[in-house]
Order: sequence, then structure tokens, then C-alpha cells
Amino acid sequence: MVRRISHAEASCPIARALDAIGDWWSLLIVRDAFDGLRRFSEFQKNIGLAKNILSARLRNLVKHGILTTAPASDGSAYEEYVLTDKGNALFPVLVALRQWAADYCFRPGETHVVLVDIKTEQPVRKLELRSRDGRLLKPEDTVVKAPARPEQQVRKPQTTRPVRARRRN
Repeated sequence: MVRRISHAEASCPIARALDAIGDWWSLLIVRDAFDGLRRFSEFQKNIGLAKNILSARLRNLVKHGILTTAPASDGSAYEEYVLTDKGNALFPVLVALRQWAADYCFRPGETHVVLVDIKTEQPVRKLELRSRDGRLLKPEDTVVKAPARPEQQVRKPQTTRPVRARRRN
């Protein structure tokens, strides 16, 4: 079996995110958590995932602080998995993935589920990336930059001494 490479120390945020949610099972678990599923058996039944794999993915999501465990809300001895603030912050990521898939992974006219605003019952508006001043951004309008190195961020003035010319013999 091929061992997964960890990107936990990568400088790229996408690579680091993949350590936490970089397989389809994890994203499906998070999707189901947004849909209100909380128990191991609910995830297992809805996704159809083998128990050992589901258990490993849930452990990883808890380890990364995306889910947390809590006593079952019905007072039973079971535990439930609950999205944390970090997990809830994945909502726009899943919406973007959902919208991309609706546009590119279905044949024209093929039916699929749609995310709707609960108040208006209308489909949610397409996500857009905008600049701080409100302009719509395209990939060619952006660039990924490495942060300045610590030695470049704070430059202390160097005291310089006059350099004496060496005499050549």
C-alpha cells in the first residue's frame, strides 16, 4: 500500500488543507454533517463506507479540529460528531465544489440536487471572488506570493565601519 505524503509543513495552504480533507470520503462526511447527520451509523448508512475507513476518516477530521465528539443529544450512550467552527468554515468550499460540479459534471438537462436559500426557497447565487475594492477577479487577475522572509521583514540598520584598504607588498 502506498503511504500518503504529509503536507502538514507545506507553505501552500491548499496542500495543508488536503492533509485534513483531501480525500472524497472526508468531504462526503463533512457534507453529511452540514445536512444534519451526527452519528457514526448515519454516516455509514448514507455514504456506504466500510466501518474501518469511516472510523479512520472521522478520527482524522476530529484530529484536525473539523469535527468534535459530543454525548448523544438523546441521552443514549452514543457519541455524536459535530462540526466545529473550523468545520463550519468549510461551507463555502463545499458550495464552490457543488456549484462547479453542477456546471461541469452533469450532462445538459440531467437532474441533480440544488442548494437553496431556506428563506426564499430559491437557488443560492453563484460564489464569486472579488477584490477588496469589489472588482470581480479571474485567475489572471491574481498571483500567489510567498511571504517575506523574517530577515527581510525587519531590517536593523547595520553599523558600518570604514574599511581600510589593504596594502599590497
